[in-house]
Amino acid sequence: MQRCLIIAEAGVNHNGSEDNALRLVDAAVAAGADIVKFQTFKADRLVTRAAKKAAYQETQTGEGDQYSMLKALELDEEAHARIGRHCAEQGIEFLSTGFDEASTDFLVSLGIRRLKLPSGELTNAPFVRFLASKGLPLIVSTGMATLDEVAEAVDWVRDARQVAGQDAPLAEVLTLLHCTSNYPTPLTDVNLLAMRTLQDRFGLPVGYSDHTAGIFVAPLARALGAGVFEKHFTLDRSMPGPDHAASLEPAELARMVGAIRDTELILGDGFKAPTGPELEVRVAARRSVTLAVDVRAGQRLCVEDLTLMRPGNGIPPAELDSIVGRIVIRPMHEGDTLHREDLAP
Repeated sequence: MQRCLIIAEAGVNHNGSEDNALRLVDAAVAAGADIVKFQTFKADRLVTRAAKKAAYQETQTGEGDQYSMLKALELDEEAHARIGRHCAEQGIEFLSTGFDEASTDFLVSLGIRRLKLPSGELTNAPFVRFLASKGLPLIVSTGMATLDEVAEAVDWVRDARQVAGQDAPLAEVLTLLHCTSNYPTPLTDVNLLAMRTLQDRFGLPVGYSDHTAGIFVAPLARALGAGVFEKHFTLDRSMPGPDHAASLEPAELARMVGAIRDTELILGDGFKAPTGPELEVRVAARRSVTLAVDVRAGQRLCVEDLTLMRPGNGIPPAELDSIVGRIVIRPMHEGDTLHREDLAP
């Protein structure tokens, strides 16, 4: 089974501090995540000064505008470069969601291996086409979207790749993440089966971007086929900021990674065959053709001479009928397990 790609979403939980960002990288490494992801944006290119916060953002940070909140959460290019180098040193993939073309080009210049489209940009046709033209694997979150909107975005990706002369099958480069853009997401709104809907409709790899509290959903999503799983995490849930309250702390992140990996072990490879230990157990648990009476050498066996009893290291029950009429070559006793070498050819 292919391993699920686990993305530890640091996002803006660094609170604008490079030191916090580096500590988040270390926490993701310690937890066993495959990727640590941040967000790259300039507030001046993302929101107007009049844009209001989402309700969950107001709950966590108080009233005010998006611009001021996001401006305080920016990291400059030098900080990004140092974070990327730290990821390389620690052996974890660095990823960041670029929210505009300039930010994306900068991230590509840092050598990121894939791109991420956030849910809020799914209907941003020019930006979707721009990302698709870059020739890197693309992960698309689909929070807030209808199925028709997802279909439209997939078409934009396909068309942009064709224009750019990229001929790799779409299923090799595009992954769709089911997502519910509510922080935290109540369990009643998770709808994990929507992953299957996406997979059935588009024939693409799917995953889940999780905004629920805790780690309960993670192994379930993996069991239902999530090839990518993304989860917000923080150094401390009590820190101020829009996303901390709906994030895992480092120890919880480690447990989540462990739960996903355990689920993969449980799922196995789908091939039905006895395990090594089962081969031993079946000797004790299965039956063999067994003598119901004492017999002498040269005696021809009849039905009444035979029964089926454990252990299962002799002639199997399926061959009982073929044993009737065979000749025993040595004296044997009631309860003896019958083996092929006990019978005349």
